[in-house]
Amino acid sequence: MIPSIARRGLSLLPLLWLAGCNTVVMNPSGDIAAQQANLVVVSTLLMLLIVVPVIALTLFFAWRYRASNTSATYDPDWDHSTKLELVIWGAPLLIIIVLGLLTWISTHKLDPYRPLSRIDENRPLAAGVKPIEIQVVALDWKWLFIYPEQGIATVNELVTPVDVPVRFKITASSVMNSFYIPALAGQIYAMPSMETELNAVINKVGVYDGFSANFSGDGFSHMRFKYHGVSQGDFDQWVQKAKGAGNTLDRVSYLELEKPSEREPVRHYAGVSADLYEAILNRCVGDGKTCINKMVADDIVRARTAAELCFTPQAKTFSMKTENASANAN
Repeated sequence: MIPSIARRGLSLLPLLWLAGCNTVVMNPSGDIAAQQANLVVVSTLLMLLIVVPVIALTLFFAWRYRASNTSATYDPDWDHSTKLELVIWGAPLLIIIVLGLLTWISTHKLDPYRPLSRIDENRPLAAGVKPIEIQVVALDWKWLFIYPEQGIATVNELVTPVDVPVRFKITASSVMNSFYIPALAGQIYAMPSMETELNAVINKVGVYDGFSANFSGDGFSHMRFKYHGVSQGDFDQWVQKAKGAGNTLDRVSYLELEKPSEREPVRHYAGVSADLYEAILNRCVGDGKTCINKMVADDIVRARTAAELCFTPQAKTFSMKTENASANAN
């Protein structure tokens, strides 16, 4: 027999395992992720207001009305209590209403497309502050980050200054993926021929994990990168270091980079073709390919032209003659 003290000690072992877990999702370093973590905590506590009493009462009733307890009231004809019904239905209804309001407010407040209004809970965003734009491309199986304002690009390395808003514009080369930095904000999908957006800010200097959160093939498990939150001075130095890399990311080098590969090392590009991201987004990087946005524009023009022709006087006269001829034939 195992002593009771030893049994209690063994029961605490899972807690020791949990103590070694990375709780970055609930203790993030970015304001958006922090608000999302608070939302998880508040929602869980609201639900526990119902869950805990129900479990406790279930155990109490099982013990109170056990077969061996002859002192418990036996009332086989009881079937209704207005007060009990109000508690059973009223309390969950109130919780659902509060959760619904909380979800509606947070859905709009934490919309990834919504520009930031604050740096953190104590500092509103100053008027006129322009966010850093970073164009993200999910490749097979690596990440490409283009800094259009700085004129550089990186593979599997992302760097931004702390307390500065960042606007990510995200797409994919061929397969749908998901861009996720738990310490910064929630995940958002990267899809070919489409652009999603994420606005976020990092508030603490550090190195954080970023990865793909959507299975995309053989190299999915190694599709990871490091995200560096640095001071403004360190960011400027890093940009200058990247500019000294010497190589340029143009259409030819992108087509080579786009080929599937795993465990791709960090690399920097000192220059980027100005129209490269738009070409990636519209699937027309290669020579001779028609961009999707041009195809859509041409289709709109053709549809508008066809609609205008249908309503010209000549078209109406031709239509009437055709209808009369058909009627005479019948």
